[in-house]
Amino acid sequence: MALNTLLLLLLLREVAISSILFFITRIFIHSLLKKPSRRLPPGPKGWPVIGALPLLGTMPHVTLAKMSKKYGPVMYLKMGTCNMVVASTPDAARAFLKTLDLNFSNRPPNAGATHLAYNAQDMVFADYGPRWKLLRKLSNLHMLGGKALEDWENVRAVELGQMLRAMCDASQRNEPVVVPEMLTYAMANMIGQIILSRRVFVTKGSESNEFKDMVVELMTSAGFFNIGDFIPSIAWMDLQGIERGMKKLHKKFDVLLTKMIEEHMATTHLRKGKPDFLDVIMATRENSDGERLSITNIKALLLNLFTAGTDTSSSIIEWSLAEMLKNPNILKRAHDEMDQVIGRNRRLQESDLLKLPYLRSICKETFRKHPSTPLNLPRVSTQACEVNGYYIPKNTRLSVNIWAIGRDPDVWENPLDFMPERFLSEKYAKIDPRGNDFELIPFGAGRRICAGTRMGIVLVEYILGTLVHSFDWKLPNGVKDLNMDEAFGLALQKAVPLSALVSPRLAPSAYAS
Repeated sequence: MALNTLLLLLLLREVAISSILFFITRIFIHSLLKKPSRRLPPGPKGWPVIGALPLLGTMPHVTLAKMSKKYGPVMYLKMGTCNMVVASTPDAARAFLKTLDLNFSNRPPNAGATHLAYNAQDMVFADYGPRWKLLRKLSNLHMLGGKALEDWENVRAVELGQMLRAMCDASQRNEPVVVPEMLTYAMANMIGQIILSRRVFVTKGSESNEFKDMVVELMTSAGFFNIGDFIPSIAWMDLQGIERGMKKLHKKFDVLLTKMIEEHMATTHLRKGKPDFLDVIMATRENSDGERLSITNIKALLLNLFTAGTDTSSSIIEWSLAEMLKNPNILKRAHDEMDQVIGRNRRLQESDLLKLPYLRSICKETFRKHPSTPLNLPRVSTQACEVNGYYIPKNTRLSVNIWAIGRDPDVWENPLDFMPERFLSEKYAKIDPRGNDFELIPFGAGRRICAGTRMGIVLVEYILGTLVHSFDWKLPNGVKDLNMDEAFGLALQKAVPLSALVSPRLAPSAYAS
């Protein structure tokens, strides 16, 4: 009896296995025979379940650029359970960011928005809608727009003067200047003066260096391709440990931002008649008739302005200086132009910039070769659409490979060479980085173009120009070859921070103001 029961169970098991295999085979054959009604863009097959995620490696912008050579300018990748499309040429970027701009005006949900940006309560990750429009409008009117930039011009000049004097002191001690630390300190204080009417860091030291480290960590972790973003069902496992790091970092930033706001509110009476950016935002929060801003919205906005405002511009300036140290002829030509236009008896002023076409070409060339954001912040399609004859499903993530566009040999002659003079030629002279020329979109384009585009260009041109005009630059003793490796993140950092020796080249009185 027991033997018969065992045989029956074995038989049932074999029938069950056969049925399952038959069912799977039938589905597989059906999927092969079924002709897709819509043609997706070409792309790598990827792995089962996780898709193309393992293919991206540690430098996704480089990997995706190589893939585009095989699969084309519009490329489709299955990323876990999510669809993703990558645009890698100016025409492809224009199709998504101009023709289909409204359809791709939202951000997909992700761990960075949730854990770093107060659950997308900021301007960068918020959905395209009334609150985003209000945050953007206030930021443009009172900090990032043309009139606001003019109003705060003196703040930039004073803070830059502080930086120049500190660099002169380092020169007298024959100490190298660590460029990203120096820039973060100065730029955070510039932004602090505008937002809070005070310097954020009184002295350069461990506090400002910790802030720099926090900003770099934020930009790095937010740039990771987090498995949980693409396979939500296993997000709770946090397989890469990214979300744990984000939560820990968020607490640090929240403590800092809470302290800033509390100290600022305690001194409101001292700014009667001369409100700063935070005063205006707080007043709008209390009095606006439509969309109202919470304290969380304000913290999230301040986080955007302090982190993006320091890290993206400072990385461009650092890359520019590194390229000039590798190419001394470029540095000499910049010096010659400035000596002719400005002389050596005073500092560069922002009004001088329009008369310095070679300096501005250096900035454009750096935006091209070393864009601060190699892959634009992801967007997501609201509706299904078509691009270049390919079907793009609803809820497809869009990534524009800005780094690849800047190195496209079909657009740029000798794209791997750093050649500022290209922007003085008739072919490239009219190309501008403000989002209308898709050959050069370091700040993105369309509705979700970086809100700080205008400010970023002013800061890069003014600070870089001042540093080049004010000092001779050389590598520290014993350094023969400059490391130009990249470190991937939302902002494209130098893997090895630039350290250099400087020596003043202007009249001593020029550094006193």
